[in-house]
Amino acid sequence: MSSGLKAEALFPVILGSTVHDIKNSLGTLLGLIQQLALKQLDNQVDDIRQLEFEANRINHSLMQLLVMYKIDSNKFSLIEDEYAALDLIREAKAQQDRLSRLQNSDVRIECSDDLLCYCDYQHVSNALGTVLNNAQRYTKNLVVVSAAETNGYLRFCIEDDGLGYPPHLLKADLRNPADLDWVSGNTGLGLYFVAAIAGFHKNRDKTGFVEIDNQSRLGGARFSLYLP
Repeated sequence: MSSGLKAEALFPVILGSTVHDIKNSLGTLLGLIQQLALKQLDNQVDDIRQLEFEANRINHSLMQLLVMYKIDSNKFSLIEDEYAALDLIREAKAQQDRLSRLQNSDVRIECSDDLLCYCDYQHVSNALGTVLNNAQRYTKNLVVVSAAETNGYLRFCIEDDGLGYPPHLLKADLRNPADLDWVSGNTGLGLYFVAAIAGFHKNRDKTGFVEIDNQSRLGGARFSLYLP
């Protein structure tokens, strides 16, 4: 092959390029949806919101796929700086506002203004948005997103009042894709993505990690992201 790539190495390159192309097309689609929204009739509001949400969800999934491709190809790195934890939460919440309106769900924030986090802003806010999306899809009504310092880590917590995580996810090692269920619809890919992002955050002898359980104060699922 003129490029020097072996056949088995070609597919990941094609995959990465294809994801970029699809994301570009989705960007154009989202722009057209937003223009259409300006001309919508009252009885079309929910349909337009649903269309925009699904397009954004596809875009977000492609972003995760692209990040996982870069990690697998050893091309992934963080851009870390100090940020207000509250800003990260607000960014994640803003990403999911469309779903909040569609689901009529209430998302509440518990975080002090002066709590700081040293991290990659884009990837951590996207990771929190991924989990918040899942919580809103399965909640009955209320989701609480909080942040606080604990045992040398900054802990982001997302709790809902739904039915909780299924047993196969609670038993899985979220850092190991072999532990995930790729047959059923609820694979846990989003959690694997978040766990991977967490693991890239390191500070001295500490490494970021995630935990999930059904010990939410609201009676449903609880997700915790720990950053050193």
